[in-house]
Amino acid sequence: MAAHSSSKVTLKLLIDTKTRRVLFAEAGKEFVDFLFALFSLPLGSVTKLLSTDNMVGCLGNLYKSIEDLSVDFIQPTQSKVTILNPKFLSCPAMNNTLLLPNHENNESAAKNDGYGGYGLTITRREIFVTDNPQAICRHCNQAMSYEAKFIDAAPKNVAEIENSEEDGGFVKGVVIYMVMDNLEVRPFSTISTITLLNEFDIGEVGSLQEKVVELGMAEGLKVLKASLHTKTVLTTVFLGP
Repeated sequence: MAAHSSSKVTLKLLIDTKTRRVLFAEAGKEFVDFLFALFSLPLGSVTKLLSTDNMVGCLGNLYKSIEDLSVDFIQPTQSKVTILNPKFLSCPAMNNTLLLPNHENNESAAKNDGYGGYGLTITRREIFVTDNPQAICRHCNQAMSYEAKFIDAAPKNVAEIENSEEDGGFVKGVVIYMVMDNLEVRPFSTISTITLLNEFDIGEVGSLQEKVVELGMAEGLKVLKASLHTKTVLTTVFLGP
């Protein structure tokens, strides 16, 4: 799977030096897009990205069992590759998401192998849709090779659609986002910051420190791994245990 290996995403962390924890991070759309895109990853892809040795629990063992199992025990219509190297869920916003394998390239490779995509045939009376590119249309007996595009049912004007396509990803890029240590995401605001400082019982502003960090593919995988077993993800990844 191709990855955005040269891509870097910048975060500004607000750290409480007394408790040595990250209170929250100021983030742009790139990091929020990455976090949201985690829900589009199939379980097999998560296990492969983290590697079986680094998986929490038993999924790593299960992955290796499938990997080591002889093809003699696999149904002739099935393939271990399908299980161990699943495609990402169909989600156009994944195409431009940094810090993760390139969804667009992965999908194209799958189509070249004869899988993926949606076939579409429209007649005067009926519409036929399939997820099998080798399916034959019941009306014309031809291969259903036209790809169907899913469009959000919410009405949008042309300008909104064009701007959305230029930005890519899940969220809009004109906003600064606040990402909490437990990965809760909300739009950034001064009022929210003051409220949070009160909630964290920060008595001395002098104990707070700003730190700018960069994330690449390696750090993105650390965030993914930490999100599976702790609620202090940012502190774990950037400040250590």
